[in-house]
Amino acid sequence: MAKWSFSNPSWTPVAVADTATMTANGACFLQGGSATQKLLVSEVYLGGQAGASSPTYMTLARDSTVAATAITLGTNGKNAPLDPFTAALAAPQVPGFSATTMPQRAATLHLLQLAFNAFGGIVRWVAFPGEEITVYGTAVNIGEVSLSAFSGGTPGALASHIIYEPS
Repeated sequence: MAKWSFSNPSWTPVAVADTATMTANGACFLQGGSATQKLLVSEVYLGGQAGASSPTYMTLARDSTVAATAITLGTNGKNAPLDPFTAALAAPQVPGFSATTMPQRAATLHLLQLAFNAFGGIVRWVAFPGEEITVYGTAVNIGEVSLSAFSGGTPGALASHIIYEPS
């Protein structure tokens, strides 16, 4: 299968505690397009755009409540295949920045801590081949990951992308 880029050129995360409902356009999430679709996350990038020092505690985690109903890419979200010859999927994956029911980050299923200063800082995580983060299906705790700001700090504006591959 082909790799995809789920990105946003500029957004400001809204800090939330574990198991609290995220804010539309203040967090992003990626879930499988069917009960058996597998997604392999191979890269997460964050580039700071804040105008002053902004300690931003970003977390990639599994969600204990998944996004549902009217899921959209939000204000500036994008989702595009890296290969222009990628065929359409029968059950397309579901990336989003907004939904009627926004996700809640699981308290015990944090996968990556990506804290950085959004005042010009960058953070990039790249998986070693075979060690990608796996999302499977659409169920809670395994079928969705979110990128959100953890409580504390002063979240600043940033650009982001998540490179992933549906299979």
